[in-house]
Amino acid sequence: MSFPKKAKVVIVGGGIHGLSTAWKLSETYKNPGDIIVLDKEDTAAGASGIACGVVRNNYFQPAMRELMAHSVSVWESDPKAWKYNAVGYLQISPEVMHEDVTSIYEQQKAIGYESEFIEGEKDCTKYMKGMFDDWQAQGITSVLHEKKGGYAFNKDSIKALEKKSLNNGVNVVKGVKVTGFKRGSNSKAVTGVETDKGIIDCEQVVVGAGPWVRDFWNMLELPKTAKIKGQDGKIHETEMWKYWMLQEGIIGVEPDFLKTNDGNQPPVIHVDSTAPLYSDKTKKLITDKIWGIYYKPDIEGLGVQGGTSPYIVKKHFDQVNVDPYGIESPEYQTTDAFSDMWCSALAHCQKRFEGKSDLYRKGPSGGLGCMTPDSFPIFDRFFENVYMIADANHGYKMIGVGELVAKEILGTESDLLKPFRFNRYEKGELHPTSNSPFPWSCLLYTSPSPRDGLLSRMPSSA
Repeated sequence: MSFPKKAKVVIVGGGIHGLSTAWKLSETYKNPGDIIVLDKEDTAAGASGIACGVVRNNYFQPAMRELMAHSVSVWESDPKAWKYNAVGYLQISPEVMHEDVTSIYEQQKAIGYESEFIEGEKDCTKYMKGMFDDWQAQGITSVLHEKKGGYAFNKDSIKALEKKSLNNGVNVVKGVKVTGFKRGSNSKAVTGVETDKGIIDCEQVVVGAGPWVRDFWNMLELPKTAKIKGQDGKIHETEMWKYWMLQEGIIGVEPDFLKTNDGNQPPVIHVDSTAPLYSDKTKKLITDKIWGIYYKPDIEGLGVQGGTSPYIVKKHFDQVNVDPYGIESPEYQTTDAFSDMWCSALAHCQKRFEGKSDLYRKGPSGGLGCMTPDSFPIFDRFFENVYMIADANHGYKMIGVGELVAKEILGTESDLLKPFRFNRYEKGELHPTSNSPFPWSCLLYTSPSPRDGLLSRMPSSA
């Protein structure tokens, strides 16, 4: 097949965002070749292909929670194709997070999202022991059990999106690198996408490139800093992007190792704790600050998979090498401190993990996340016809974003996407923060150095 010369819409990125947008757009643009998806390698070759696969609605921020509820409904629409396991999701928390989690529960009820809330250390222990006989985590005062959510097989779901798109006439072109954008003579609108194989003229561009969003942002000469109106009413300026290394791994136990007392597959388990965490190997103190982990059965049957808080890549974002990506990177890998912390935290929570640290190994997950200034997504149009999906590493679970972006491209503004416009920073319309130890929930903009609030609250192992 010859290289395409034109399209109505060119979509950059063959991951969850690019392909879900193509799929939904193709229900309107039905002519073969109307929509072209470009990927420099292959579909599912980037972040979407090595994601842990967790699907959840557990967000302190109302806008994120409503957006994720919509995405969960898309996962539920075709679980067989997506290889989606609707096992639910547990948020297990200490007292410092009790108020935040209560708010999440109340707002989940308000939008009709099914969940159960258990409060008090005694009742929480009883609830967890009813699920796992060996539950032993201390200091837990709330359990939010989302009955929806769960996890999907990441590569399978991406390939299913590709198949649905291809069946609707979308042209998925692989092994093509985008090198720039052609502009109009009388406006800043993009008239074509420049690649190493030639130029594709187009009417619209969608960029859904995950951690590579920085590169396309730079090609379009968008600002390298963001002006943010803080809670003090003053404007602060910060770098547009910050890279974080996502730390995930696997304990190589039997596939049914994590089953519940009744022999069923468990929910995805997320534990935050203020209890001192000691090494399962050395018995030395790892941290006495708030820490958090998540874990679930590995989708490839390799054991139990999960992770903890990522660590900051201490380089200017333009100096970070995103390629080679994930576990192929010689630069960005999980640390020994991570494996000790994560395995020890598992043992802290469930007795069955005690003495299992030696079974830890790197899995097919992890990688770099390109974070926005507040670590929440940007969904917005630039230069009239370029739609940027900058998801700040929430990406894989957001399978429904493509449908909403497609509607916006076709002229219908989405109320679910409106809170994520780029101008929210300068307007001071920031998402609320929580006491979670994870960066996706707790970035603060209250001081001249906006990221300082986070750094003081991250676990010492991060």
